[in-house]
Amino acid sequence: MTASGDADIESLRKRTYRPLDVFLLVSIIFLFLAMSAIVAAVVIAVKRPECFDLQGKGASGQTAFKMENFVYLDAKSSDLMNSTMPWEVVDYGEGTSKGSLFEFNQKQNALQTKQAGMYFIYVVLNLTCTHRDNCTPGRLHVQVGDKLTCEVELQSEPRVTKKCWTVSKVEREKLLTQMTVPKTGLTNWKLELKGSGLGMFLVD
Repeated sequence: MTASGDADIESLRKRTYRPLDVFLLVSIIFLFLAMSAIVAAVVIAVKRPECFDLQGKGASGQTAFKMENFVYLDAKSSDLMNSTMPWEVVDYGEGTSKGSLFEFNQKQNALQTKQAGMYFIYVVLNLTCTHRDNCTPGRLHVQVGDKLTCEVELQSEPRVTKKCWTVSKVEREKLLTQMTVPKTGLTNWKLELKGSGLGMFLVD
């Protein structure tokens, strides 16, 4: 084949790859923007869960949630120990922070979805040293089923906030949140109930 023929083939390849490169770039940007929007929504849910589709006062004068695909649970215990973390549903007027797509077993502290799909799962941990300069340093480990792992390094800072999230395929399975502490414990550290919670919502 002549040099001219080789040049034509190379030129054709470049023209073919260029639209593909543009398509891939646009796809990546779109996915980034979509994920940024989801993260922003989660931040709002964490800071002000009441903002999620609270239905205004109707004829009954009561407020109610309208959020089938969303659930938010508050932390129920401040103790840091090897255990299944206890959660509780938040009440809002005549509704709660648990959408109809979810079931929550209070005795087992198990959260379960009624529909398989891709879910955004997040956990927020607010921790405080109750005796400054006398808190045991260490690593707190929190795991939501086999979907999300969140680790918090507790050192010299008296207040620590950690937000962890993931997007994962969830079947109709029960999710337990396991807390693990070092063998030496985390003396004088506590989990702040206000602002600490577990949330999920259906993505697709």
